[in-house]
Amino acid sequence: MSTTPTSATPKSPAPPTRSILRDPAFLRLWAGTTASGLATWALPFVLGLAVLHRDLGAAGLGLVLAARTAGFLAAVAVGGVLADRHSRRAVVLWSALAAGAAAPLLAVGLGRSVILMTAAAALAGAGQGACRPAFQALTAETVDPGRRQQANAAMTMAVRGSTLGGPALTALLAAFLDVRTLLLGIGVLWLVAALVPGGGSAAADKEVAVPRAGGFRAEFLEGIREARLHPWFLAGLAALVAVIALGYSATSVALPLISRDRYGTEWVLAAAMTAYTVGALGGALVIARWRPRSQGWAAFAGLGAYGFAPLSLMLPVHPGVVVAAYAVAGIGIELFNVPWFTATQREVAPDKLARVSSLDFLVSYGLAPVGLALIAPAIDFFGVTPVLAGCAAACFLVPAAAALVPGARHFARTDPATED
Repeated sequence: MSTTPTSATPKSPAPPTRSILRDPAFLRLWAGTTASGLATWALPFVLGLAVLHRDLGAAGLGLVLAARTAGFLAAVAVGGVLADRHSRRAVVLWSALAAGAAAPLLAVGLGRSVILMTAAAALAGAGQGACRPAFQALTAETVDPGRRQQANAAMTMAVRGSTLGGPALTALLAAFLDVRTLLLGIGVLWLVAALVPGGGSAAADKEVAVPRAGGFRAEFLEGIREARLHPWFLAGLAALVAVIALGYSATSVALPLISRDRYGTEWVLAAAMTAYTVGALGGALVIARWRPRSQGWAAFAGLGAYGFAPLSLMLPVHPGVVVAAYAVAGIGIELFNVPWFTATQREVAPDKLARVSSLDFLVSYGLAPVGLALIAPAIDFFGVTPVLAGCAAACFLVPAAAALVPGARHFARTDPATED
């Protein structure tokens, strides 16, 4: 069993002169990750079109989307174990192929069998969940440490770009293609995700491919033990839970209500969500090159900036202030995400990276539905303003408290000052 390496220099390396976008191996990985992100985003949008066309009922849509989430949560931990036990490239291949196989099943079931669509959606979610930690670990194998922050920024820009331009593109395609054809197109995207990425370096593959004893449970628990060696990582998970399960959930429920009731228009809803995505793109562009001296503190400050979104909704402000608050929240979320992924790839033992990454996805995605389920009843019982105030306070205070945990200042177990 390998031990966790102590980083010789926890400080982020200086930005390289050669762009990561000129690296063919990374471009293949980037293309595959982008295709998987587009496919993941597109499915609920296309299924929404099916509801509009009366091929699927609202209850059926909820069941299908719930099955996809359940499939994701069931597979993400297993995917992390598999990606540490076997080739990360192979895990990406088979999990993406599984998600791709779900697309024609969804097309066959559309308008005929909600049961078939539910099973297919669970398969799609499982493929998505299994490939996420494998992609994260494969990035560390493909990209040298000095360019990983740039690589992670490029990955998140692709995701945010597809979120921004995807609705318009899908609506345009829907004018010429029916829903079944669009579902098959999602399957093609998963084929790209499966077949285009290359493997990691031979050295990395050799380092990860070590004999293992015990079953899935033992290996997953080994990943949890590795995560516990990094207090900054556990603190970051706690901060993410506060922002996603409370802040993001509260604004997801409250923004449409406030846009309708306070401002009397859907424009505020659309503009705020667009501003959030544009802000996230800007944040990714900034953090691709910016290396703050205290990257952990800067990242937690960015994460805490999401508190401005619920804060703007609880105050009777001009709608432009709401839009600006969402833009700030978008910038901040990527000022956290990119250094967070980069530090995890640097600090966690290579043979446990996929399992630790799966913990990240499991907590982030797993608690989001819980928050959404609880926020609406809380608003009905306490009122929208007190709930938003509590969620805004959590967004500000929990990341601030997480920043005080040992190692949080630099997202590292060793303070750079002790290395000088």
